Amino acid sequence: MNDLRVTVEQAWENRELLHELDVQQAIRNVIEALDKGEIRIAQQMGNEWIVNEWVKKAVILYFPIQKMKTTSIGPFEFHDKIPLKKGFEALGVRVVPHAIARYGSFLAKGVILMPSYVNIGAYVDTGTMVDTWATVGSCAQVGKNVHLSGGVGIGGVLEPVQAAPVIIEDDSFIGSRCIVVEGIRIGKEAVLGANVVLTASTKIIDVSGMEPIEMQGYIPPRSVVIPGSIEKKFPAGSYHVPCALIIGKRKESTDLKTSLNQALREYNVNV
Repeated sequence: MNDLRVTVEQAWENRELLHELDVQQAIRNVIEALDKGEIRIAQQMGNEWIVNEWVKKAVILYFPIQKMKTTSIGPFEFHDKIPLKKGFEALGVRVVPHAIARYGSFLAKGVILMPSYVNIGAYVDTGTMVDTWATVGSCAQVGKNVHLSGGVGIGGVLEPVQAAPVIIEDDSFIGSRCIVVEGIRIGKEAVLGANVVLTASTKIIDVSGMEPIEMQGYIPPRSVVIPGSIEKKFPAGSYHVPCALIIGKRKESTDLKTSLNQALREYNVNV
């Protein structure tokens, strides 16, 4: 891997090297390792997530060395630079029509893809369901036993290369039509109610105590989150803008595989 890293870093600084066949092969070897889960865009070390910038660089460099190609599958036709992922039976992955996973994404054994989309560089761990019309963006890291409900949008982050991808940690439940983008990290066993929108600038407010606690970019483990709004002043007046409200913690009595409604019912919140 160190040799691959050196080659990728050199090609990143000097794009003329992309014309050399051995450099192209090195980049393709990195993508293949991503596809097999042998390397990752980001990995957890203790409580922190470390971004492997050189791997993201390899993904970006993969595009200019690839040629456009037409792929026909029955009556369907695709025209793209990146091939589709294959061999789902051997991987132990259930893929329902019309689910699409791009080559260079990793799907662990036991993953279920309803009609959905998983982009290159993404990592989806065992037992996770990507539900109908949900998307997992490039380089996003999704943990074990996560449920991405219908229409969830997990954003992709390729550039800048130092930017952290979206990270959804183990046993989290992301409710219908939630949007999680711009490197947001969702802690283990968190529950997001339907329509929660989280961006790098979204205010996350813990309202479960006597005083509100504001944070950004991170949902603590076992948090139960619903959409809210907060007043913000503009030159034209004061208006309410979206925020996310942490209304409590998932209780020990709640089974880890509980439905979204069951988790929120403990706080008298309807979805």
